[in-house]
Amino acid sequence: MGIKKNIGDTVEKRPVTPSYIVFYILFSPDTWRILFGIIFSAFLTPLAVTPEMGAGARALIYIMIATIGYAAFGIPGRWISKMFKQLILGDKRL
Repeated sequence: MGIKKNIGDTVEKRPVTPSYIVFYILFSPDTWRILFGIIFSAFLTPLAVTPEMGAGARALIYIMIATIGYAAFGIPGRWISKMFKQLILGDKRL
């Protein structure tokens, strides 16, 4: 008869520190996809709206273009994330 251990007992939990959060943000492809979506929308929304549109219509078009930018930058987001992992972690990656 052995002592039963829970799965959570065998895995050490890492403390959430500011550096952990920064590296998580840098290494996440979604961070770059969101950033590029916002930039994409900031440049293209003024070209898509007309002066007679209300604030709601402008906000809707901004969100739509940002979503298209998010979807379009999936591969570049993964590439940037991978490059940061190689640059910062080098051979220490898991």
